[in-house]
Amino acid sequence: MAAANRHPAFMPLILVGGLIFGFGLAYSHMARPEVVLDFLQFEDFGLVFVMFGGAAVTGLTYLVAPRLFDRAPLTGDSFERRLKSFDRNVLVGGAIFGAGWGLSGICPGAAYASLGVGNVTILWALAGMFVGAYLQGYWRSRDSARDAAVAGTRGDD
Repeated sequence: MAAANRHPAFMPLILVGGLIFGFGLAYSHMARPEVVLDFLQFEDFGLVFVMFGGAAVTGLTYLVAPRLFDRAPLTGDSFERRLKSFDRNVLVGGAIFGAGWGLSGICPGAAYASLGVGNVTILWALAGMFVGAYLQGYWRSRDSARDAAVAGTRGDD
């Protein structure tokens, strides 16, 4: 559905949801890289409970919402499962995400929350995320242009 057809409260609710998410990360200390690194080094398992809590709420919502509503209340989109095929991009992207998470001790969502609680050095990790996202977009558009050129030359035969 086009953005123009969305409910007027859609964007403000996205902002409020993001603020609540960031507050939850800060309150649970998951916006502190040292806590995440302790988890990755098997010294503190608090992150398991935070992730389980988030997965439980999400799972319950995905189970209950389609039964209560025929369409998403704010977007009007139908509730349906979107499957992403497991391909090279998913594998490489997951590996890069995991390596970045392990090296910096923070994932993208928590990085913004970490900045919000005064961790200014997290700007280095955020800069790395932006550079990585830009490079991925550049390579993807370059590959798409190359694939289109190859498909165009095949059509001339």
